[in-house]
Amino acid sequence: MTPPLKTAARKTSKKSPGAKNGEISARMVFGENNLALQLFGPHHRNIAQIEKKLEVAVNARGNELTISGDMEAVNAARAALDELYGRLERGQEVEREEVDAALRIAIQNGGDMRDAGLEIVTRKRNISPRSPRQAAYIRDMDAHELVFGLGPAGTGKTYLAVAKAVEMLIKGEVDRIILSRPAVEAGEQLGFLPGDMREKVDPYLRPLYDALHDMMPSDQVAKRLDRGEIEVAPLAFMRGRTLFNAFVILDEAQNTTAVQMKMFLTRLGENSRMVVTGDLSQVDLPRGIRSGLRDAVEILKDAKGVSFLHFTDEDVVRHHLVAEIVRAYDKAEGRRHAAARYEKAQNGKKGDAGDGDDG
Repeated sequence: MTPPLKTAARKTSKKSPGAKNGEISARMVFGENNLALQLFGPHHRNIAQIEKKLEVAVNARGNELTISGDMEAVNAARAALDELYGRLERGQEVEREEVDAALRIAIQNGGDMRDAGLEIVTRKRNISPRSPRQAAYIRDMDAHELVFGLGPAGTGKTYLAVAKAVEMLIKGEVDRIILSRPAVEAGEQLGFLPGDMREKVDPYLRPLYDALHDMMPSDQVAKRLDRGEIEVAPLAFMRGRTLFNAFVILDEAQNTTAVQMKMFLTRLGENSRMVVTGDLSQVDLPRGIRSGLRDAVEILKDAKGVSFLHFTDEDVVRHHLVAEIVRAYDKAEGRRHAAARYEKAQNGKKGDAGDGDDG
């Protein structure tokens, strides 16, 4: 377990005169003025973000600040600021995204910031978890040979999996990375699209290429693709293979059939890792065809060595509106299901009444 981070910030807490029950005031003093200014952000932008998220009042002056508000919120603010100051001491940047991640972890973990100390190291950037579930996901990928990352868009399922794959490739823990997706089209058939097979399927695999380029220089990505150390291919190309010494990722797995999913999972060879990601609320299969991902979740839920990590809208790390959109759609889907159950129950009652009349 990663030990708590230590920074040069000094913290004291006391109850403010006239404060409401449960409210406190905490003072923090940071060791270096220039780092404190970076921590507060241009025009105190980061401070304003913390105030809005936690509903606390923060007064900053020089290298000091005072936080006032509900005890839990003040403690979360202190923990987040302490972690962010530690990032600056280590030469890392603190932007809006890092502030959001620190606040998310502080709130969900009750001020315990040890999850924030996790890192995936790649050629272009070090990637830290932005929620406790992301931290658990990273740990699961280290500990298990088969991991399922399930949940809505924007939660970092695929991005973190690609980052972990790149890290293990760079360290020499695997010999290659294999990234795959089912080529399910939105109303088009691949055979009618122009170009050779690679040109036909590349648009469906583009998000995986984008993630790779975010973590490795473009020339290295190109060289490793040419040497076969990185392979990006549609799911159909996995048939008949056994994948040794590889980190294998299946993205958009909700669009596999049960037969395809079984085929993919049984490709796992010695010294390999598999990560399967998908969102069961976004199945694009034809009506009546059961998702292979749903099938696998039910069949393998008690299997040893298999891990399932379920993300929620709380873990959405894209634009804040994405989380609102996910929640709105989930509510609408819940209402539709409730209406369908009610209609089915009413139809059942009518059927029972009809049977009674016939008697």
